[in-house]
Amino acid sequence: MKNLEQKTAVVTGAAGGIGLALTEAFVAAEMSVVMADIEETALAREAARLTESGARVLAVGCDVTVASSIESLAAEAASAFGLVQVVCNNAGVAPGGSLLEATASEWRWIIDVNVLGVANGIRTFAPMLVEQGAGHIVNTASEAGLTSHPMLGMYCATKHAVVGLTEALYHELSGTGVGVSCVCPELVRTQIFHSERNSPSRVEFAKGHAASMAPLREVIESEGIAPEDVADAVVDAITSDRFWVLTHAITIDRAARRIADIRSGANPSNPFS
Repeated sequence: MKNLEQKTAVVTGAAGGIGLALTEAFVAAEMSVVMADIEETALAREAARLTESGARVLAVGCDVTVASSIESLAAEAASAFGLVQVVCNNAGVAPGGSLLEATASEWRWIIDVNVLGVANGIRTFAPMLVEQGAGHIVNTASEAGLTSHPMLGMYCATKHAVVGLTEALYHELSGTGVGVSCVCPELVRTQIFHSERNSPSRVEFAKGHAASMAPLREVIESEGIAPEDVADAVVDAITSDRFWVLTHAITIDRAARRIADIRSGANPSNPFS
């Protein structure tokens, strides 16, 4: 995958944030891009903007929690552009708050999107890539998949799952010609902490949800890097066949502190102290 020109990428969560930045980076590399998102108004707007600039993009409304929706996405991608070479399982949500207050429906929603959404993408696209003997799968996890963050316990649990399944996928696909990358960014200026805007009506948020999210929204806005920085790192990882995509050096230090605790038998350190 050293050359992306004239190839096709599928990106979930493509209406904004990292997903939109990935789309724009792939377009800049002269790829065709199938943009998938549940937020169809924003998706249509961004796809129209890119199309007007000459990009080869296709907008497809998609709910990653529904296996048949991902299967339809694959069919539309094949119909529009033929073979798919890059698949970015990027869609994610991040309800926050205390684990003691989290509701059952919040848990169900975040697992459905962050874990099963990635699993559905793998189940649908990985066999296709293996059959054609070439391609690359990119799963968006988080630094929260390598460390633990108070008040983001549900998010951490799902992103740890994404890291684990992505590592397993890497080993399973070794020798098939299909590469795998795991994206673990720290703070990025996206709408991830506003993800309740796309939540199903069945989700009942904990009473402390709004209060918990306010400081998280402030810190991501003031300290987050641009989504384009993540997208550039992903393109580099694909073309150099690199598994880990880390956007902040501090992530390595925090993960190393965790390993040091394990080695010494110490209780978990606060990675942010």
